[in-house]
Amino acid sequence: MKSLVVAAAVLLAPGVAAAQAPPEIPFEGSDFLQPPADMHLGEVAGVAVDNRTGHVFVFQRGNTHGPAYGAAAAQLLEFGKDGKLVREIGQNLYAWSFAHAVRVDPQGNIWAADKGSDMVVKFAPSGKVAMVFGRKPEASDENAHPLEHPKPPLPAVDGYFRQVTDMAWDSKGNTYISDGYINSRVAKVGPDGRWLKSWGAFGKAPGQFDTLHSIAVDAADRVYVADRGNRRIQVFDTEGKLLKVITIDVPVPPDAQPAIGAKPNPEAGGAATMYPGAPWALCITPKTPGREQVLYASDAFPGRIYKLSLDGKVLGFLGGAGKPLGRFGWIHEIACPSENELYVGELLNWRLQKLTLHPR
Repeated sequence: MKSLVVAAAVLLAPGVAAAQAPPEIPFEGSDFLQPPADMHLGEVAGVAVDNRTGHVFVFQRGNTHGPAYGAAAAQLLEFGKDGKLVREIGQNLYAWSFAHAVRVDPQGNIWAADKGSDMVVKFAPSGKVAMVFGRKPEASDENAHPLEHPKPPLPAVDGYFRQVTDMAWDSKGNTYISDGYINSRVAKVGPDGRWLKSWGAFGKAPGQFDTLHSIAVDAADRVYVADRGNRRIQVFDTEGKLLKVITIDVPVPPDAQPAIGAKPNPEAGGAATMYPGAPWALCITPKTPGREQVLYASDAFPGRIYKLSLDGKVLGFLGGAGKPLGRFGWIHEIACPSENELYVGELLNWRLQKLTLHPR
C-alpha cells in the first residue's frame, strides 16, 4: 500500500521571521514490511539497511516480556529486499531490554544500542555476538531499578553507558557511540573494541549536550551528533574538536498539529526535544561517484524529515505528523541507502515506512 504526498504551500508560524522556505519534496510512503500473520510490531525504534544485500534490519519494542512496567521490550528482526522476514537475531539476548537503534557497519556487522540495558552489541553477519560494550545492571542488586536522572548527572565512567542511543563509524573502523540520555557524551572505541576516549558533558554551551539521540559520520570522518534537547546538530572531528553547529529553521504551518500531546511552545522554555527542528534521527547517504553526500534529519513536531547539505543548508523537507502512510508519528531512526530512498521507523504508528522521494 502506498500514499503519494505532494508539495504544499508553507505558511509562517507566529513569531517566525519571513524567510525563503526550502522546497517541499514530493514522495511516496509505502508499508514495506511483510511480517508473518502472527507477528505484530510494537514501537519501531531502529531501522538499518545493509547496503551490500539490501536487507532491512528492524529493532522494535515488541515481543514484550514481563510486568506492565519495567518489561523487556526489544526484538531485532531481519527482512529481505522484498520485505519478507528472514530471521530474528539475538532471540532472548541478555542485553535486550528497551530497543533504541540499529546500524550495519561497512563490513556487514549488525550493531544494536539498547537504552534499557545500557549496552551496545555487535553481531557478526551470521548473527553471532561478536563484541559487547557496557554492562547491564545486575538483576540481583538489592535495589535493582531503572537508572535515575540526577541533575547534575553523576560523573561518567569509561566503558559504561547510561541510556545509550546510537553508533556510527569512521573510515578507520573506529566506532562513535552517543551516550546519551544521562552521560551526555560521545564515546570512541577502536576496531578491536578498546576504549579510546570520550568527550562532552551535560549543558547548553558549544560541545555540551542535552540528550544525544542519534549520531552519524560522513566520508570525511566528521561526526554529526543530534543534540536533541538543545535543538541542534553539532559536528566534530574524530578527536572531539567542535567544527560546526547546525540548526534547522523551517517555517511551520500555523495549523500543524503534533502527533500526540499538546502543541509545543518554545516561548515557555525548557528542553527543546519537541520543538520544530529538534533532531531525533540522523542519516548520511553513502559516498557515491559524482554525488555529494546529504544529511537527513527528523523532528517530532511538526513531524518532518529535512534534507540538508553537509554544511548545514536545508535543501528541502517532507512529511508531517499524522497516522496515514506519508505522515509520521515520531520518527526514531532513518536509514538512507540512497538519496531518494529512505526507511523510517516510527514509535507512535508502530511501523516502518519505505519512502521514495521525487525531488523537483
